Amino acid sequence: MSRNQDGRESVVIVRIADHDDIPQLLQLYRDLDPKDKEISLAEAQNRWKRLKDYLGSDIFVGCLDDTVVTTCTLIVIPNLTRGGASYALIENVVTRENHRRQGYGKAVLLQAIETAWQAGCYKVMLLTGSKRPATLKFYHDVGFEQNKTGFQMRRIPTRASS
Repeated sequence: MSRNQDGRESVVIVRIADHDDIPQLLQLYRDLDPKDKEISLAEAQNRWKRLKDYLGSDIFVGCLDDTVVTTCTLIVIPNLTRGGASYALIENVVTRENHRRQGYGKAVLLQAIETAWQAGCYKVMLLTGSKRPATLKFYHDVGFEQNKTGFQMRRIPTRASS
């Protein structure tokens, strides 16, 4: 629970995204990177259905009334090490700019993490390209540790560092 700009209490409801949320998700992802190539609604629906095929994987949304204000994607990856325990990756963490610093992003991340633990994952990973101290503090405050070295290869340019 948080207080909005009017001083009223507002409760974010965290749930798994459904088919009807996809148009709002596409709008919200514009806050992640306005220059990112857009995909059609039909293609987004197709990709959402494919994500649902990965057991334990989902897109989580935080909603105020009927408006999606925050989201993250959880991918659960089967594994042959660690006694067969899966691991998880969280991606596409974004909160609408006018709803940041109100606890909504934290709520959606905590639900995704809890879902990963319930799926038997032994770790949850999250990468960010941001160097902003506030962003790094946000992830640290949720419980993530910055204790590994990450590497990546990309076929598309990185986002502008924020």
